[in-house]
Amino acid sequence: MFSIRIFLLIVFSILCSNSVLSQKVFAVDYSSQADIKVFVTKYASQADLLVFKVDYPSQAKENKGKWFFVKYPSQADKKIFYCDFEFQSDLKIFFVEYKSQSKWMKNEKKHLFY
Repeated sequence: MFSIRIFLLIVFSILCSNSVLSQKVFAVDYSSQADIKVFVTKYASQADLLVFKVDYPSQAKENKGKWFFVKYPSQADKKIFYCDFEFQSDLKIFFVEYKSQSKWMKNEKKHLFY
């Protein structure tokens, strides 16, 4: 009985930690549907987060700017809305070409993806 409890606790911990650290994203059509409103900047230096779009969900681990875009909102960890203006956004992002370039430029916004 004791070993079953430990096993269940371990499995639950792994499942919870995986979803908390994952970066699966879905872009919604309306700001009211979004968890986070983002604005895409013209230059990397203007962004809070440098984002790289990965090809597989397994590559979108941790909170380091590697995003996997899912097909359905129910699959997403965070739903985002693309704002037209910077002042409407919670987070400014810039899409980078290489995975190694993805990172947080301003750590005070990191909490948005936990």
